Amino acid sequence: MDRIQLSRLAVLAAVADHRSFRAAARELGIAPSAVSHAVTALEQSLGVRLLARTTRSVAPTQEGLRLLERLRPAFNGIDAALEALADARERPAGRLRVTLPRLAADHIIVPRVGEFLTRYPDIELELVNDDRFVDIVEAGFDAGLRLGEHLLADMVAVKAMPMLWGAVVGTPDYFARHGRPQHPQDLVHHRCIRRRFNSGVIYRWEFEKDGRALTVSVNGPLILDDDRLALIAALNGAGLAYLFGARLDRTLEDGRLERVLADWCPPFEGFSIYYPTRHQVRPALRAFVDFFRYRETGPLTG
Repeated sequence: MDRIQLSRLAVLAAVADHRSFRAAARELGIAPSAVSHAVTALEQSLGVRLLARTTRSVAPTQEGLRLLERLRPAFNGIDAALEALADARERPAGRLRVTLPRLAADHIIVPRVGEFLTRYPDIELELVNDDRFVDIVEAGFDAGLRLGEHLLADMVAVKAMPMLWGAVVGTPDYFARHGRPQHPQDLVHHRCIRRRFNSGVIYRWEFEKDGRALTVSVNGPLILDDDRLALIAALNGAGLAYLFGARLDRTLEDGRLERVLADWCPPFEGFSIYYPTRHQVRPALRAFVDFFRYRETGPLTG
């Protein structure tokens, strides 16, 4: 094995991951010029351009992508071997990659992440916000957080929060001007703030009452990809928003927002930590699951 080429390939992978020579240099702890030199030397030795460079960006070429796709399993194997060495000491250590929606990051993980990392200083935690359901094995994640009702049967699921509820909310001024919907179908006549997921799908508002489920394709002049922005927009009179109770904080208590259709929005299963079924779980993952496991009862109201 050509160990010089191996180190150059590792540099190439870091640049491709970060889309930046400087960011790759920071991760690797070497000078940006050394990163550039390693990639250039690799391209010259292989006789093919692996990265497309402009003054503002860098990205793998088609040849570079094909090479990296073939190399990724090998790099993952090296990472796993190093992590296994740390795990053999039965000390939570190594990189832990977790995919989760922004709401779960904001209300479950990030508020306690300082305490977690203080308790486990040898763990390097990487959180990736994504509202899509990710195949964590294929995408190289150790675990994910998703709503319990969406988890696959072959995953271990550990409850991370109590019951959750949704709410259709608007300002008192909005309701004074447009009236209050009495049934979910009335929403088609209202100005609603719509949510587009990372997949490109626009969310259809979901309701349930007395065992009857109903979805409504709402209309409105504003489409956002972040429910935090939807909350701000609703507070500023842009229209009605469909938000999780955890997002509303005290806006309902202080009267800045008012809730409608509450009888059509029953509590439902909140977020769970999920990971592949295994006989042995890495100490770092076990520490994460045990730390963020939910241990109380009752609905999360914000």
